[in-house]
Amino acid sequence: MQGLEQGTIPTGLTALVVDDTLASRHYLKQILQSLGVSVVHEAADGASAEALFLQQHPQLVFLDIQLPDINGKVLLQRFRRVDQQSHIFMVSAYSSVDNLKAAVAGGAKAFVVKPFSAERIYSLVQPLL
Repeated sequence: MQGLEQGTIPTGLTALVVDDTLASRHYLKQILQSLGVSVVHEAADGASAEALFLQQHPQLVFLDIQLPDINGKVLLQRFRRVDQQSHIFMVSAYSSVDNLKAAVAGGAKAFVVKPFSAERIYSLVQPLL
């Protein structure tokens, strides 16, 4: 994570990282915290993610498409119905045209292909704040 500016994101910002892979969740959480995101919630499945989203109203969401119980594209639609202001980024190892189109059509700010770098996450988050 060299080259990333510390403290560029206002304190008090919250994020939700949704991924069924523990390593991916922890890596994203580490990146976001290094950028100054004060609270990062984690969910390993869609049901947990939906509950956390409704309870916490995070400003940033990193949402994996392939989840064990609910497709991330379905969650994106549900999240958008509840909150139009949150910045939702779809994440997937499968960078198909269909996934990209569905993410954009569903209101995602961007599509992030795994594996991703800290610089990629920084480039997406920093301009929105």
